[in-house]
Order: sequence, then structure tokens, then C-alpha cells
Amino acid sequence: MKKVLIIGAGPAGITASLYLARNNKISVTVVSTGQSALMKAEKIENYFGFAEPVSGRQLLENGRKNAERLGVGFIDSELIELQFTPELSFKAAISGQEDEIFDAVLIATGTSRKKPDIKGLTQFEGKGVSYCAVCDAFFYRNKPAAVIGSGEYALHEALTLANSCSEVTILTNGEALQTRLPDNISVSDKIITELSGDDKLQSVKFEDGSQLNTAGVFIAIGTAGSTDIVRKLGAPTENGNIIVDDSMATVVPGLYAAGDCTGGLLQISKAVSDGAKAGLGIIKYLNNKK
Repeated sequence: MKKVLIIGAGPAGITASLYLARNNKISVTVVSTGQSALMKAEKIENYFGFAEPVSGRQLLENGRKNAERLGVGFIDSELIELQFTPELSFKAAISGQEDEIFDAVLIATGTSRKKPDIKGLTQFEGKGVSYCAVCDAFFYRNKPAAVIGSGEYALHEALTLANSCSEVTILTNGEALQTRLPDNISVSDKIITELSGDDKLQSVKFEDGSQLNTAGVFIAIGTAGSTDIVRKLGAPTENGNIIVDDSMATVVPGLYAAGDCTGGLLQISKAVSDGAKAGLGIIKYLNNKK
């Protein structure tokens, strides 16, 4: 029986596992630390199949239960090292587990969204703090919003919010602004000391004692993916994204990537599509592998 390792238990990884597990000649193992950005999504209402908004946590739990029902094995741990062997297989070192050989590997780790060390940020995640403007701008329509960041990614999020929000401010938190802003977006370089509110976020407080009243704060300090693994194996990346072909394969035989770590639209629907293509691509690869 062929063995496939999936690194990451988000929409891309779980979807791929479903396609693979339905092939009775493939054993599937998913390893994950549980740090999916989707866990922080309070409401999702732009995904097919749900009459009412669903939380990211519930969506992930549903996906995992479905995969487990089909026989997918889960390891809640951390991948320490991945080596490509002369036999065109992969030797995986997983914390707390014995080293194991796999015939193919899928990287579905999402992106590493940088998180500033600001008081109150964790407290208001899902209650005014978000990591995706496309996902959550709707919930802040006709309300003021702010973006923490200083580069092109922050500008992208701010432009998305500007279509819905009454006003948008980019907060560089002391960093130099790295992009030009249109007239409808404000900027402040003040040092942030705290995010404040009662049940919901209400304001951003600064080091000089001033504050900005806002309904939402969006974190946009880069979107660098977890690409160290593939770089060590010789697979190329570009702008922090893993380069793949139409079947989600990298240039390393048997190594695939799917979801946010490949760039493009950072949405659940795209990750699910990537996962399906990766699962089918891996099945074809294993069928042809001698």
C-alpha cells in the first residue's frame, strides 16, 4: 500500500485527504499543529452549502470528522524534518513519532500571517480583529476600520475594505510606509500600545496617549508562507509562495503543495479546489510510480 503524508489540516489538506482515502491502495496521514488561520474566523457566509454562517472552527471540525470516517490518520504534532531519499521517497521526522517513509507528500500549511505583539490583539480575534479583508469586510460595512501593516499587502487589504467601510486607516506601528496610498485611505505611523473595547473591539490606543475609534482591525504584516521545507528539498518558491504546476506538483517528484502556501486567492474555495487537484494529481503520480 502506498503512503501519503499531508502537512497541514486546513481546507486544502483535508480535501486532498478525502480524495486519497477513497482509493483503497493509499494510506493517508495528516500531521498538523492545529494552527490554522481558519480557526480565527468567527463567521463564514461566502462558502457554498451553508444556509447560515458557520465558524471556521466548526468547518474544520466537520472536515476532520469526515476524513477520519474515511480512514485518514491524524497526528497532532510538528514536522521536524523532511528528506528526499534516493529511492524517490520521503523520510519524515515528526515530533513524538518514529521516522517514517512516505511515497508522496503534500504541503498544505497555509501562510504564516505575522502577528504583532500588541495588548488585546488575541483577546479580540473574531471580535473585531481579522486576518482577511476579503472574508470579513462585509461585517464592517459603513463602519470605520484599520489595517496594521506598512507594505503592499496592507494596501491590498485597505483597498478591499474601502469598498465597504466608512473610512480606512493604515497603521504602520512605527514602521516606514513602503507603498503609496490613494486619497481615500489615511495613514498613521504612531506606535500602538493596546486594542481596547468591551465585548467587541472599539478603539486602538497609541503610545502618545491618543486613540483611534474603529470597529475592526485587520492584520496585514506580510503573507510569507511556510516554504523552508520545500526549499531544502530543492523546490523553487517565488515571493514566499511555492511554485506548482496545474496538478499542484512541485519540481521534486512526489512533492505537492496546495492552498494558501501556493499564493493566489487566499480563500476557502480556492484551497478546496487546490486540495482536490492535489489529491487527484498524487493518485496519478502513484499509479505511474514504479
